[in-house]
Amino acid sequence: MSAVFRHRGPPDLALDHLVVAAQSLETGVSWVEERVGVRATPGGKHVAMGTHNALVGLGPRCYLEVIAVDPSAAAPARPRWFDLDEPRMRARLAEGPALIHFVERTRHIDDDAQACGADLGEILTMQRGEFTWRITVPPDGHLEARGLVPTLIQWSTPEHPADRLPDRGVRVVALAGEHPDPAPVRATLAKLGLSDALKVTYGQSPRLAAMLRTPRGVVTL
Repeated sequence: MSAVFRHRGPPDLALDHLVVAAQSLETGVSWVEERVGVRATPGGKHVAMGTHNALVGLGPRCYLEVIAVDPSAAAPARPRWFDLDEPRMRARLAEGPALIHFVERTRHIDDDAQACGADLGEILTMQRGEFTWRITVPPDGHLEARGLVPTLIQWSTPEHPADRLPDRGVRVVALAGEHPDPAPVRATLAKLGLSDALKVTYGQSPRLAAMLRTPRGVVTL
């Protein structure tokens, strides 16, 4: 018997975190520090995905995540999230760290994932230290629309990772994206209530950019 779809009204999402990927965690941390002027705080390991991270606070319940394959971890039983096993992404990160994605927080992940009409994948329960959450992850680990359609996350613990991060005055000013076929991306974002949060225009290659206010002034990743 199929599940009953109970979504009422438009999704009520909030930016949870930005994702900067790198060949190594240290390389990614240094890259962010050079641009933002703040060194990321060590996070922890994602055992199920074979990755580890470091974080920069972006205000209440929001942060920037630097993520990389953990060389000390066993290979996961499935493709890693955020396209980290995909050859094109590996080639991109060989040239240097990059902002690749964003994650939106929801209180109704099952309903919102179904409402958006895009392939966000399975909803998995994950853990890092004391934090647990549910998150959308495609079985092959791909980024929908090459990172311009968000991953959805719902935290299961009352404390948020940003609650433990020092406030260094870094904030998100705006997000923008480019895609060679922007109309379907815009349609999905509209279903998620994110048309104003991320403006997507035409570009030859998919690209996500974030404008940040930092101690060094406004910078763009």
